[in-house]
Amino acid sequence: MALCEAVGCGSTLVWPRVLLFGDSITQFSFQQGGWGASLADKLVRKCDVLNRGFSGYNTRWAKIILPRLIRKGNSLDNLVAVTIFFGANDSALKDENPKQHIPLDEYIANLKSMVQYLKSVDIPKSRVILITPPPLWETAWEKECHMQGCKLNRLNAVVGEYASACLQVAQDCGTDALDLWTLMQKDSQDFSSYLSDGLHLSPKGNEFLFSHLWPLIEKKVSSLPLLLPYWRDVAEAKPELSLLGDGDH
Repeated sequence: MALCEAVGCGSTLVWPRVLLFGDSITQFSFQQGGWGASLADKLVRKCDVLNRGFSGYNTRWAKIILPRLIRKGNSLDNLVAVTIFFGANDSALKDENPKQHIPLDEYIANLKSMVQYLKSVDIPKSRVILITPPPLWETAWEKECHMQGCKLNRLNAVVGEYASACLQVAQDCGTDALDLWTLMQKDSQDFSSYLSDGLHLSPKGNEFLFSHLWPLIEKKVSSLPLLLPYWRDVAEAKPELSLLGDGDH
């Protein structure tokens, strides 16, 4: 006898989703202690958190692949929040790293294009969060570059220009924004401990990002119920009475 025939099948549970779209700082966010992993843990039984981070990518490439990740009319997506987190590669110096470098004007246009695309597939601006690149610790990153046989290919002042542009896009498009570049350098503090190699986040940096991102995410998911009942609330004699409802318990 088929399982559904044996117990009866309720409606399919539509699991809300949060999508993290970005470069390596997003891709690595599901590592132990990562900001994405912390977010997934926080949202267990409320949302699935999807990691769509692509190491080395810039906004030119991101704009191309976004329609392959999210399409209109796919009810399984059910996206309640999307983070767009690019700029660490776009801001690479053209002379030293021409493959990843994206001119500032194009970076702005690409971010706007992605926000507009999301709107076209019924993801409103209220669900979108733009995150600026973090600051660059040049001393540590220069060592990394030398180990790879190249010169320093990024400068914190240039990263700051891209961070400012990201904030301007968020303002122009009406999305939320997280100014990681400024927050990590607040009051001229030493931000080196937030970075593992001068560019990517350390455990402390991951914790810092999560602590500032969570309030923005929480606003978008606070009304979501816990999916399926707490185990003590499941009817003992006829558990299907508890488990085959709408899942909003």
